[in-house]
Amino acid sequence: MTLLRPSAAQVVAVVDSERPICAFLHDLDALQRHVLEMVRSLPPRAELFYAVKANNDPRILRTLAPHVAGFEVASSGEILRVREAVGSGARIIMGGPARTGGDIELILAQGVERLHVESLHTLRLANAVAAQAGAVLPILLRVNLAGPVPGATLTMGGAATQFGIAQSDIPDALKLLAHCPALRFEGFHFHTVSNNRDAAGHAALCAMELDLARSWANEHGLDLAVVNLGGGWGVDYGDPDWRFDVEGFTRALAPHVAGDLRLQFECGRILAAYHAVYVCEILDIKAVHGRVFALLRGGTHHFRLPSSWAHNHPFVILPRDAWLHPWPRPECSDTNLTLAGELCTPKDVLARDVPVARARIGDLVCFLMAGAYGWDISHHDFLCHAHPERIYLNEAGV
Repeated sequence: MTLLRPSAAQVVAVVDSERPICAFLHDLDALQRHVLEMVRSLPPRAELFYAVKANNDPRILRTLAPHVAGFEVASSGEILRVREAVGSGARIIMGGPARTGGDIELILAQGVERLHVESLHTLRLANAVAAQAGAVLPILLRVNLAGPVPGATLTMGGAATQFGIAQSDIPDALKLLAHCPALRFEGFHFHTVSNNRDAAGHAALCAMELDLARSWANEHGLDLAVVNLGGGWGVDYGDPDWRFDVEGFTRALAPHVAGDLRLQFECGRILAAYHAVYVCEILDIKAVHGRVFALLRGGTHHFRLPSSWAHNHPFVILPRDAWLHPWPRPECSDTNLTLAGELCTPKDVLARDVPVARARIGDLVCFLMAGAYGWDISHHDFLCHAHPERIYLNEAGV
């Protein structure tokens, strides 16, 4: 699986170069090849759902739709986005910590396959809404493990977070479920960590979760049809060439997969991250109190991930030789450079004090691995700057 790394000439060939350049470029063919490789690596009786929160662009959804089992959503808006982009035949499963009666009505109306329930109140609410509609709603109970759970960038369970039902409360949830005739229990959901780069450790965590699900099912006399093990397969923004060992993860987990139990994974970042770049033109270069800044056409209002995760996002400088002004072209060389956006806030920084050989006004900064949790989590209209172009590449061109 290759990483999208366009040249300056390739970027200029597809963007509107009549104005300062700011664009997301997506390689849809590479994305398709990558998801096929991921699906081929799955354990037996396992399904891969795409976590729409990573990137809900309709073209991304349509590219993935023929190859993933379906889509994992976390809001009513994402249900509608999938239906509009892919159609009524797409399988959808839904999670998320705050549900409303309206969400559950839409789940039933739109044929969502299953709801992942995250509290006792939501159990009661889902049962009431489904009963009112004369329907039976399939559910999984989402578990927040007792923990601690090491090894991930973000921890969704194994700690005091707002996600899922505490492990100690699962017996109470199962007792309550016996009095919810409009709900059909199908299994458990575990999405405990996000961006785990330890494939062997992640397999061990998933194996423990499978054992726990089976023990609860045996203790309470339940038919266990599905265990959703979430996502959490990591990427490394500090090393763009590093890859999560999917085949090693599968080998380690395979001995724990048995019988007719269906496994589900809901991955987003590992699918979408690698095949897009965010390209910004350098508008200004200046030194202030000993620090050198490149000011970009763009910033965290388009690509909030570096600010959100407080990391230096990987980038390359794409040189362009054209200079149209009569004055000398400002540049810096062999220095630590901070890449700042166009917003009126000192927090609009995408990388700090990174060594660069040379950068000039008019050169392009190409941020790699920009396909997941970038545009979708950003505050697009702060200061009302123009939105970036969205360019989609495939073998047929743009």
